[in-house]
Amino acid sequence: MKFNATRPRMRTTALLAAVVLPALMAASAVSAKTLVYCSEGSPENFYPGINTTGTSFDVTEQIYDNLVNFERGGTKVVPALAEKWSISKDGLEYTFNLRKGVKWQSSKNFTPSRDFNADDVLFMFERQWKENDPYFKVTSSNHSYFGDMGMPALLKSVDKVDEYTVKVVLNNPEAPFLANLAMQFAGVQSKEYAIAMLKAGTPEKIDQDPIGTGPFQLVQYQKDAIIRFKAFSQYWAGKAKIDDLIFAITPDASVRWAKLQKGECHVMPYPNPADLDTMRKDANVTVLEQPGLNIGYLAYNTTKKPFDDVRVRKAINMAMDKKAIVSAVYLSTGVAATNPIPPGQWSYNKAIKDDAFNPAEAKKLLAAAGYPNGFTTDLWAMPVQRPYNPNAKRIAELMQADLAKVGVKAEIKSFEWGEYRKRMQAGEHQMGMLGWTGDNGDPDNFLNTLLGCASAKSNGSNVAKFCYKPFDDLVLKAKQVTNPAERTKLYEKAQVIFKEQAPWFTIAHAVQIAPVRKEVVDYKLSPFAKHTFYGVDMK
Repeated sequence: MKFNATRPRMRTTALLAAVVLPALMAASAVSAKTLVYCSEGSPENFYPGINTTGTSFDVTEQIYDNLVNFERGGTKVVPALAEKWSISKDGLEYTFNLRKGVKWQSSKNFTPSRDFNADDVLFMFERQWKENDPYFKVTSSNHSYFGDMGMPALLKSVDKVDEYTVKVVLNNPEAPFLANLAMQFAGVQSKEYAIAMLKAGTPEKIDQDPIGTGPFQLVQYQKDAIIRFKAFSQYWAGKAKIDDLIFAITPDASVRWAKLQKGECHVMPYPNPADLDTMRKDANVTVLEQPGLNIGYLAYNTTKKPFDDVRVRKAINMAMDKKAIVSAVYLSTGVAATNPIPPGQWSYNKAIKDDAFNPAEAKKLLAAAGYPNGFTTDLWAMPVQRPYNPNAKRIAELMQADLAKVGVKAEIKSFEWGEYRKRMQAGEHQMGMLGWTGDNGDPDNFLNTLLGCASAKSNGSNVAKFCYKPFDDLVLKAKQVTNPAERTKLYEKAQVIFKEQAPWFTIAHAVQIAPVRKEVVDYKLSPFAKHTFYGVDMK
């Protein structure tokens, strides 16, 4: 399917949301505080353990809690469902003391009979870990994050000490383990709800009609149109300041901006860079911005010809004018990327030089690799805006034009967002655009999750299918080292190998930007590009 085949659907979606949204808002109580977020797409599902996109995490973020969280607007790990924890001296045993009195939400299918307890934590782990768990394959057996981060090999045991204590034993020390548990894949679901739905013969209901312990409860979902939440009155940390939270699904950035101007939505993600000057002049809008912990890239499928040859990958890197692409598409909102981690990430290797734009040298390399007349390939472009890529279609067109000059004919392809991600993970592409926003502030989350061998073999987030032992050995060793200086040296060496092997054309690191209406109080940008509405108020 060609990329532009998705465009008419976007207009239909925007129209549907425009009709549904005012009706819902009018139906709300006059005194209720309602915040409308103009989201960029529909979630893949409501189970965080099998998702990898921010579009889906923005939804599950509202519903579920984790053992630990990141502080709002920061990277510090703070207590959540675990009120405290202890770690053994050898770094192998983690004991979590769980919060008591935490209530579960309810749904039309299920009313809980008990509070959150250790059984629910075990269910979160075992559903993703144990293949004999009855929920392992429900919705999907591809637990991307759990596998990408090597959790199956890392975990030795997860045991219930008592109703409110859980002990996790690792096979080896893991520096980012605690921060990893604050990531979305570790959102805790109700074991009691799971058992009830299994008995009813409808296990998939726990992922379709989610209940969590989080600050907001799902009320309604209409695909490509609207998601409506209400504040959970019994939330353990106190009821949210806003009563109703609405996601108006609006894929087109121009339509999102038009809605924000009219007050039809209050917060919007991923603005068009060309609209920023106008936004900054609008008296009713505040434009929040900070450096993004992200990377946008073009991945070469290193298991498919001709991209199994490093000379071809290097040649394509040199054939494309990165500075021109970033200048044309990101405008002032991005910087050209050299490494697979952003400059603000600790252990970033400043000594590495980027591949030069050199079409003549690219042609020589292609000839040496056996392609003197170039070749034909596909070039996949995402159908949605992401924090790391404001316009994949336009970037693909610029790449296509550059590649034609060295004899490479690239056909641009795209699919619906959930399908696009699934097919990329399955390795159907030859070249494909994706990107990443960090989830835990650790280099491991980029270098191992996106480029490690375990992630390449598991249909995980390593869409380049890049598995190179010298690189993998370095990042695996770095996970087990606790000394930051030693970890930094290992990661710096890994970045050198990455640049030599060229599994990606690194495109850009984008500035994170969110236009917010002035009546919104205390909305904070997250370093991980999450959109969190607990703690936010409305004037």
